Amino acid sequence: MRIAWSDTRSSLACPDSGLGRSQTRLTGYVQESIINTRAKKPQAPATIGNLPPLGMDADSIVDDFRRYFSHTLGRDESTDTNPQMYTSLVLSLRDRLVERWRNTRLAYSEADCKRTYYLSLEFLMGRALGNAMLNLDIDPATATALRQMGIELEALADQEHDAGLGNGGLGRLAACFLDSCATLQLPVTGYGIRYEYGMFRQKIENGCQLEEPDHWLRDGNPWEIERPEFATRVKFGGHTEYFTEQHGRTFVRWMNTRDVMAMPHDVPVPGYQNGTVNTLRLWRAAATEEFDLSEFNAGSYTEAVASKNAAEHITMVLYPNDSSENGKELRLRQQYFLASASLQDILREWVKHQGNDFSRFAEKNCFQLNDTHPTCAVPELMRLLMDEHGMGWDDAWAITSKTMAYTNHTLLPEALEKWSVSMFGRLLPRLLEIICEINARYLSEVALRYPGDIERQRRMSIIEEGHEKQVRMAYLAVVASFSVNGVAALHSELLQEHLFRDFYELWPHKFNNKTNGVTPRRWLAWSNPELSKLISDAIGDDWCTDLSQLQKLKAHADKATFRKKWRAVKQANKARLAEMVQQDCGVTFDTNALFDVQVKRIHEYKRQLLNVLHVIHLYDRIKRGDTANWTPRCVLIGGKAAPGYMMAKRIIKLVNAVAKVINGDPATEGLLRLAFLPDYRVSAMEVISPGTDLSEQISTAGKEASGTGNMKFMMNGAMTIGTLDGANIEIREEAGAENFFLFGLTAQEVEATRHHYDPAAIIHADEDFKRVMGLLCSGNFNLFEPGIFDPIINSIYSPNDPWLTAADFRSFVDAQRRVDQAYKDQDAWTRMSIINTATSGKFSSDRTILDYNREVWHLPQIAPKQG
Repeated sequence: MRIAWSDTRSSLACPDSGLGRSQTRLTGYVQESIINTRAKKPQAPATIGNLPPLGMDADSIVDDFRRYFSHTLGRDESTDTNPQMYTSLVLSLRDRLVERWRNTRLAYSEADCKRTYYLSLEFLMGRALGNAMLNLDIDPATATALRQMGIELEALADQEHDAGLGNGGLGRLAACFLDSCATLQLPVTGYGIRYEYGMFRQKIENGCQLEEPDHWLRDGNPWEIERPEFATRVKFGGHTEYFTEQHGRTFVRWMNTRDVMAMPHDVPVPGYQNGTVNTLRLWRAAATEEFDLSEFNAGSYTEAVASKNAAEHITMVLYPNDSSENGKELRLRQQYFLASASLQDILREWVKHQGNDFSRFAEKNCFQLNDTHPTCAVPELMRLLMDEHGMGWDDAWAITSKTMAYTNHTLLPEALEKWSVSMFGRLLPRLLEIICEINARYLSEVALRYPGDIERQRRMSIIEEGHEKQVRMAYLAVVASFSVNGVAALHSELLQEHLFRDFYELWPHKFNNKTNGVTPRRWLAWSNPELSKLISDAIGDDWCTDLSQLQKLKAHADKATFRKKWRAVKQANKARLAEMVQQDCGVTFDTNALFDVQVKRIHEYKRQLLNVLHVIHLYDRIKRGDTANWTPRCVLIGGKAAPGYMMAKRIIKLVNAVAKVINGDPATEGLLRLAFLPDYRVSAMEVISPGTDLSEQISTAGKEASGTGNMKFMMNGAMTIGTLDGANIEIREEAGAENFFLFGLTAQEVEATRHHYDPAAIIHADEDFKRVMGLLCSGNFNLFEPGIFDPIINSIYSPNDPWLTAADFRSFVDAQRRVDQAYKDQDAWTRMSIINTATSGKFSSDRTILDYNREVWHLPQIAPKQG
């Protein structure tokens, strides 16, 4: 699209000054102070505070856009380049964020307030353009500016790569939390890793998942600002040496290490139309020296850059495959790199303002550990306080144990990270010494409380005994933290009763629950604008920052005209989703059919397999002619399997194989469709959640910690079919049992069933189930690949199947029959949809963050300085 250069006022016009705007305003990468180098004589440094605020109107945006396009990026009116136009737009908006960013930092600094630092190995931020426009309240002006230049906003938005710095719910939750912290004006900084390659791009070939690198930074990231002045050094390897001062104090030096530089890149996180902009600081690994010049001069080019390459590998790829020893080592390097760089950064800032006086450090700082990944922060803070700042053990531990807070996100034992002592000692010898000392001192407390109970001490030890000793990172996090929380009521209860029972009995005061939430700005206001407008027209727009306001929609659920408008919005959203399915999958979805969706990470406990078994059951009914009173259904499944998770990959293959048979059979026309959406990502979910009728949340009860996809669907008016697992329980409580399709065993029943589980008998006793397994076992879906689905079949028949797939089949099928009947009455279904949205207020991440702040962080809410 060519820019219309002559249809608005000159980009250099500036009514407030005789100088051009480009001379009086910051351009390019904005610094906290600048020198006017264009003046004929030297000028004093000018601060941002001396500059007039940037205009938020369309003409101002046009001026800045043109300046960036022509002067910064060197393009002209003959250039038709969407990527450069996208970058020009981002830089124009980022300037406005930077103004508010600095004012926010000044306000926090002047208040000398307590800070929280959110440490997470994942931040699944997705695309930033729409969120920035919405939160700056500049989207109408931006759209007008682009129209004046003959540019389509959608074309530019499509140029942005998803910042896929996360695997799924954990990383997306972290992104939602940062949004809420800024909206609530809480002084919270996120710390993460700037992976060169994010979560892999998923391609489907012959029904199989293929992973391609997701080089999301290949065109740069214009939202970020590199801060090399805050680079810090991170140590690996080497050994420790003990020294004694003349006063008799022993201190430790970590010697002969192989160091890596951590380079910070700051990303602005704007609050919703309140002037606050918080910071997400992402670390990039770099070599301490660019290359070995002597090796280079000697002709050994590979060796010359070896250290540089080794350093940069640390932040090259999100979640390296840790099935090998090298993969495990790289994973541990990433975790320590994040912890060390972040803590050094925080302590550097503390010393800058407070000197070496740490007496108020615990009062002023809190570290929230997002799962076990950042747990290296515990021994690293001890190391920094003792070895770098001369503190004794007791004082250092008092600070550490009063500042660390741990969020657990999983009940799966295999997901609780453990590292071999030998590898840990080789990579981080000083930290291993500190961990062993923490363990020894803490176990003495256990022994004092439970004298003679050696078995309990063994169970609770941070160091797990066995053929190869392991460091239990989750245990370390629990021991060192003053707060330990789960992320849904059931999850927190199960943590206390099972996973961390010994710790709960020792320290019950540490444990609490913080039910997760999602930001309504991205997941309703931005992703579903037509529904947002309908809601605001009915109840006002305060819901965007107070989601409990949606309760007012209940009064409209019984109004026929409102239900008609609601249904029209849903149909439009379904059409948008159907278009995406057609484009990405080549499958046609009829918008009059029930849109049945399950999108999430592919894992056996999430039971995409159970969903497929139901689809096969529907296909079997069609082939038998059992289609009287049929409800047409379009089933969409999407998600990525971890590269080394072979069973999950096999399930993807099964979904695609079943889809190929069903979609190719004329008998299913107008009755049933199945599609697997490749490369599920945040921007795809922004289309999926508004267009979904039925949300599949069907995990084995007691296995899903919380879930956040379930909340996004509910917020957008989808009904949930699910087990009593994770946040499903609270969703059902809020929406009412009549607006939720429940099935399956409870968590307690799951545990009781394991002792006498006989899936073969269950299948034999159920004619529908027998026919489904007959189709699977006969090779009906893999005629030319015999035996490929045998591992899946064997898992269903196995009495040791931990996910109890067969046990819930009949209940699931029956619940789906209830769905079919409910969907036939579109008026009643629409009312249920409205009620689900109306009762979703509890699942705002604003509520979650307020809970954290009230019970854990205790931060003040601070408005930015007015520039």
